[in-house]
Amino acid sequence: MQPNFGAIVVHRGLYYEDGKLAKVIEAGRYKIPRRHRWLRRRPTVEVMLVDVRERELTIKGQEILTADKVAIRVSILVQFRVTDPKAAIHTVDNFEDRLYSDVQLAARRSLASMTLEEILTNRNRLSEDILSDVTESANGYGVAIRRADVKDLIFPGNLQEIMNRVLAAERHSEAQLVEARTRAEVEQIEAQSRAETTRCDAEAEAEARRLRELAEAEATRAKVEAETRAYEERAKAAEVLEGHPALLRLAELETLRELAQNANARLYLGLDRVSLNGTDSGKHDS
Repeated sequence: MQPNFGAIVVHRGLYYEDGKLAKVIEAGRYKIPRRHRWLRRRPTVEVMLVDVRERELTIKGQEILTADKVAIRVSILVQFRVTDPKAAIHTVDNFEDRLYSDVQLAARRSLASMTLEEILTNRNRLSEDILSDVTESANGYGVAIRRADVKDLIFPGNLQEIMNRVLAAERHSEAQLVEARTRAEVEQIEAQSRAETTRCDAEAEAEARRLRELAEAEATRAKVEAETRAYEERAKAAEVLEGHPALLRLAELETLRELAQNANARLYLGLDRVSLNGTDSGKHDS
């Protein structure tokens, strides 16, 4: 009896001899020995196939009361696979029925502890509660649960209408809130822009004022320096002329020559001795 190791593993076999489980065999081709050979009785062999592929189980239309006494109908989709064929067949009577009951009870316990608002705002909690509640017990009879998701939630008719109105009102409120936030953000951005513009203008004006003051100070300093140099030069020229009367006379003659070139210029000489009418204003002692 040789197994075929190249076969695709979709089943496991429970190998029984005279009704007693002898071993679990892999997928492949096996030869079952004859019951009688040379007057020797051999055990009766039976093989039960167990599907180990991932499968789905749907728990439909379970009516459950929430914590705030609202009756809802819920459908749950469970994905699972058999990981231990021996435990799946021998631990419970029917592992699929047992899984169905476990998931159903876990969903009832979870929903009974949640309010309607919690169910609407956090549907993932139900899936998480079912997984945490059922995973360990399912492992006990050889089944691994991959996921358990809420497929449908059905509410009473009047409650459905009320909820639709509430949802519509919430969406409207959210839209208004988003619009108000957007308007506030735009106003804030505009205010910041105006403040930034005002600050930049103030800085530019202050910089321009500083530059003007610097320019005026520099011009004043240059003027003072120029006047100081001119004064120093005149003082030096006066000292030179005072020490050299001839140079002073030459300077006077040069000035007279320049004035003589102007036809409108008038010169008055010796006014300290001659009066305006041409008489001698001075007196001479004899």
